[in-house]
Amino acid sequence: MINLAGKTAVVFGLANKRSIAWGIAQKLHEAGATLAICYQNERMKLEAQSLIDELPGASGFQCDVSNDAEIETLFAAFKQKFGTVEILVHAVAFAPAEDLRGAFTNTSREGFRIALDVSVYSLIAVSRAAAPLMPEGGSIMTLSFYAAEKVVPNYNVMAVAKAALECTVRYLAYDLGSKNIRVNAISAGPIKTLAARGVGALGEMMKAHSDRAPLHRNVDQLEVGGAALFLASDLASAVTGETLYVDCGYNVMGY
Repeated sequence: MINLAGKTAVVFGLANKRSIAWGIAQKLHEAGATLAICYQNERMKLEAQSLIDELPGASGFQCDVSNDAEIETLFAAFKQKFGTVEILVHAVAFAPAEDLRGAFTNTSREGFRIALDVSVYSLIAVSRAAAPLMPEGGSIMTLSFYAAEKVVPNYNVMAVAKAALECTVRYLAYDLGSKNIRVNAISAGPIKTLAARGVGALGEMMKAHSDRAPLHRNVDQLEVGGAALFLASDLASAVTGETLYVDCGYNVMGY
């Protein structure tokens, strides 16, 4: 059994009970980690806080990861409250709805900028802020998707963002490796999250995955949480710069 007692885990991206961040938070909590769970804004606070209250000892924090001042303020609060942070989960992604529909060639310049800023640059920003609070090393992880490497209709600009995210993971792993900070991505199969509902034909995508994956089903949040728990633990002490697939094997199939 993995024991994370005495370690602080920061989880970004909690929106509601369908969030992958929620599955990860539950698994880290079960393992004994002290949780700091972050939601984007005041509008999301009510639902997020009701979930946070289900995890005794967990604390809620508001932070828009596209705002450097909010990130700086947040990590100053973490330093004061926790002293150190050992685990950071980046479960954040966003692209304007209009850029997730129709032809990819119609992607707007502003939509492209927003998708890359919120979904990718934010990982750099929070990793930079977290590193000083990881004097003994730590584990940083983010969430990707198979569209980073193969065409998934309707995923459009978010696929480009996920490809950039996986590349960012590798460069952060190299940059932070000397500090014993590991950086990895989890590429989860499709899940009916708030963000995924913005992608067209989600139901068709999920059926295709369950039909073709070797396990003949779709993954759920807690299974992604289990993979995150592994990456957060000393069992993954030599794993960095990797993309770990948690998709019931779909990515290994040729057709």
